[in-house]
Amino acid sequence: MTEYKSVTPTYDLSWYVKWTASLIAIMGMILTAVPIVPLNLYFHLVGAFGWGIVGLLWHDRALIVINFVAAAIFAVGILKNYVSIL
Repeated sequence: MTEYKSVTPTYDLSWYVKWTASLIAIMGMILTAVPIVPLNLYFHLVGAFGWGIVGLLWHDRALIVINFVAAAIFAVGILKNYVSIL
């Protein structure tokens, strides 16, 4: 049987940010399913921003783009709850 080795770093800064952001994003998904709005958007925003940081640490453009765009979208959703013109 072939044993697979992870190619991502373990126990460095990116590892901690990755897992923290993942747990926060999962909490955002749970809050979306319940639904608890706009609290879910705050969790999604922090999770996406955290994964954007991981993308920067890993120099991974796809992670950077998708997560910072997602963070911006969640930020607009949060603003929309407080400003009626959006």
